[in-house]
Amino acid sequence: MNDKYEEGDAHDRYDVDVSEPQLAREQDPFAREQDPLAREQEGYSPAKEQADLKRGLRLRHMIMIAISGTIGTGLFLTSGQTIAIAGPGGALLAYVVVGVWLLFVCQAIGEIATLLPLPGAFNAWGGRVFDEALSFQMTWMYFINWALTIPAQLSASAVIVSFWLPDDSKFPAWVVPLLIIIAMVFINSVGVKTYGELAYWFAILKVLTIIIFIICGVLVDAGAVGGVTYGVKSWHLDGAPFKGGFLAFINTLVAVGYAYSGTELTGVTAAESRNPHKHVPKAVNIVFFRIAFFYIVSIFLIGSIIDNNDPLINKAANTASDAPFTLVFIRAGMKGTANYMNAVIFTSVFSAINSDFYVATRMLLSLARNGWVHKSIGYTNARGVPLVALAVITFCSGLSLLTIFIGSGTVFRWLVSICGSIIFQTWIFTLLLHFRFRYCWNKQCRPVSDLPYVAWGYPYGNILATLIGLGCIIATCYLSVIGFPAYPGADAGADALNTYKSNRDLWYQNLLGAWFTWVCSAFLYTGYKIVRKTPLIRAEDADLDTGRFIPTEADKQDLVAHRPLWKRIVPYLI
Repeated sequence: MNDKYEEGDAHDRYDVDVSEPQLAREQDPFAREQDPLAREQEGYSPAKEQADLKRGLRLRHMIMIAISGTIGTGLFLTSGQTIAIAGPGGALLAYVVVGVWLLFVCQAIGEIATLLPLPGAFNAWGGRVFDEALSFQMTWMYFINWALTIPAQLSASAVIVSFWLPDDSKFPAWVVPLLIIIAMVFINSVGVKTYGELAYWFAILKVLTIIIFIICGVLVDAGAVGGVTYGVKSWHLDGAPFKGGFLAFINTLVAVGYAYSGTELTGVTAAESRNPHKHVPKAVNIVFFRIAFFYIVSIFLIGSIIDNNDPLINKAANTASDAPFTLVFIRAGMKGTANYMNAVIFTSVFSAINSDFYVATRMLLSLARNGWVHKSIGYTNARGVPLVALAVITFCSGLSLLTIFIGSGTVFRWLVSICGSIIFQTWIFTLLLHFRFRYCWNKQCRPVSDLPYVAWGYPYGNILATLIGLGCIIATCYLSVIGFPAYPGADAGADALNTYKSNRDLWYQNLLGAWFTWVCSAFLYTGYKIVRKTPLIRAEDADLDTGRFIPTEADKQDLVAHRPLWKRIVPYLI
């Protein structure tokens, strides 16, 4: 972690007497594109993707946008199922292993996004250092991921609201998702600065809830409240702590990947950061460590307090009353927490959809600016909002209303399988592109010290993370093709047939989730390669300069540490 970075902005701390044009250039780096003198003096060469965007995001906005996009149904609803499948030890190990992988992915993102804060983020790097076809494929797949994540979250919102409705309610299930879509259109059309402020406050409730849960969970586990000392007794049940063995462990990996997805959003928000050289490294580190701490500690406490064979924990994806967080609060004697947790889960889904809309529109913007969809989709208004891209995402979100009639819970589970697999692919490609970036950097005789942020642990951390990532991907693909359930026979009872149908659907779900991503990616890459005949980029010719953030004098002053060391460490811990 680089101590030279700290919170705040230079313009907030210094009263500098500068001319209005100069101030405009300092506050909006894209204004330099219109100033030939400044461009010549600074060597500034903006990328076409960056045009018309506004640098309005502060550090706290970037952190909370990533946290909003990450912490949601994956932690609050589906975390209990990972414990039910793999036991407390298997679930905890899955979150730790995927967390280690993600740690070095975040470091790779931090290093390159600090240098090249592009709207396409890590998806744009392939066209710079390897092959334009890879960038095309990655950007499309990442857009598909978030275009599918929005319907998944909207489907979950319908399930969550049903908790407050009577069993015989005639309330239309599509009303709540529709109202959320309308709210998203308004929030995402007011400009990135206002959007960032709203995202910040939306995320506060879920963060506070997790902190309260961790404190409460420690007290419950120790027997200080609730009257029962749990300790780690649940780790010694039959089959625990690694229930189901290795196959059960790898069966949870995609769900864990889905739960962690969104942590990498700091690379996307870099394009609209006020000072990427300062904000991106801090956001990358703070977001990862906060999320990893929240997830790993929460999973440990849930696995210690609730038995993995508890029938309620495996139903957690259906209702907030059975969500693992609610069960722990109830055991602390807080009987009325089901309504509170349902409200928290609902606001979490709302804020996650808010972040999903943001990143999906920016991916469409990157596709349009690179000529990979119609150029009109890249239009931005005076506030820097990509309105046409927002309209497209709104239409795609509207299609999610049709899934309500299929069954919100069923759709949610299928989409989780696909999105988790796409995230795995994105992370492994990001690591490989980081290796390639460093190779190109060295081939062009550029010293590592010239990078505004250097990923720590390179190359050994990247090697470890790549091995973990490849292992996770191979394991999930292997799991998807084995164990097709045997048909129980025509004379089997209703329970046996229902179990067979459920296991069969789960097998098809895993098969689609594991292979859809790779088949679709192969089609996109080879199709673009054949049509455009794009060459592989020589390391000596890699473009590592277009779109670089050139800090002003005020930006450079903003990089100087002005606070004691302990005050700079605290943000990483809370």
